[in-house]
Amino acid sequence: MRRKRMLWVVLLVVPLVLLAADTLYWWIAARNLQQGFADWAALQRANGRTERNDATTLGGWPLAATLTVPAISLAGGSREVAGSIDWNAERIVLRVALTRPALLEILAEGRQQLRLGGYPGVPYTAGRLHLLMPLQATEWPSFIQVDADTLRADTPAGTASLREAQLRLDFHPGARAGEPVLAASVHVEDASLPPGMVRPLGPSVADLEAKAILNGPLPAGGRPAEAAASWRDGGGSLEVRHLALSWGPLALTASATLALDDQLQPMGAGNARIVGYAETLDALAAHSMISRSAATAAKAVLSLLANAPDEGSPPEVEVPLTLQYRTLSMRQVPLLRLPELDWP
Repeated sequence: MRRKRMLWVVLLVVPLVLLAADTLYWWIAARNLQQGFADWAALQRANGRTERNDATTLGGWPLAATLTVPAISLAGGSREVAGSIDWNAERIVLRVALTRPALLEILAEGRQQLRLGGYPGVPYTAGRLHLLMPLQATEWPSFIQVDADTLRADTPAGTASLREAQLRLDFHPGARAGEPVLAASVHVEDASLPPGMVRPLGPSVADLEAKAILNGPLPAGGRPAEAAASWRDGGGSLEVRHLALSWGPLALTASATLALDDQLQPMGAGNARIVGYAETLDALAAHSMISRSAATAAKAVLSLLANAPDEGSPPEVEVPLTLQYRTLSMRQVPLLRLPELDWP
């Protein structure tokens, strides 16, 4: 009889203790989340930015601590300054899962708008816009990961959209010369380009994937041109380790290493494997992105180098590419001249 009573006591007390412990754990995590957001907002204002939001709400019990922040806006700098950013959203939700207390999730919901520099603001919506980063007391997070789907933006050139996108950034701020400061990977599927934009290969990009490494040293603060020069003089470079693009007739895979020349313009060299080169060159020439003479010369060279796969597949070719003095060339054949990069 006594054993049965003890069993009933255990069955009643243990769940209550676990419930109390979970509630206390949630309360501590929620208060830390609330205080962390308040500290972040104060830091933005101390750095000259304007941050506003409506009253916040705690929630998420019993599995997570959440902080819902409605009508949030962040503005930094004058609209005439190239590096200024304005952003606002109907609502964001900060979430820390109680099983993963070292990770912060940020979900941006509702209609949002982003403005960079002196450009017009771009309103956008997304079925899901999710950011993941570690909770740590350092200036730079070790990583940031962004996932989005059914993103739709109203740009000055018209409506743009994409079905799915992922971005991952890994930071190593203490890197020395020649060491990776930033590793980035991006993957975009079914991106529709705005109708007011030049779309030589069609209205949508089926797939884009890239992996790149930015080698140090990390430039000190200051004007963008001074930071870029410091990075260049320290041996900085950008390694595009993998680039894959499927757009209209073009199927491209490439890799390259880029740096800045003495005029702070991109320069470098790489290799590309191209399928659909003839149709691509014709389309670029038709939209005046390259000259017809350059397209004809490039097609002649590529035709000599191309391999014709079996079973009637389109020919493919692998060629070296160089970028020097803002001119992209393929085997000594100039293809196009890039616009000058104007550093503020």
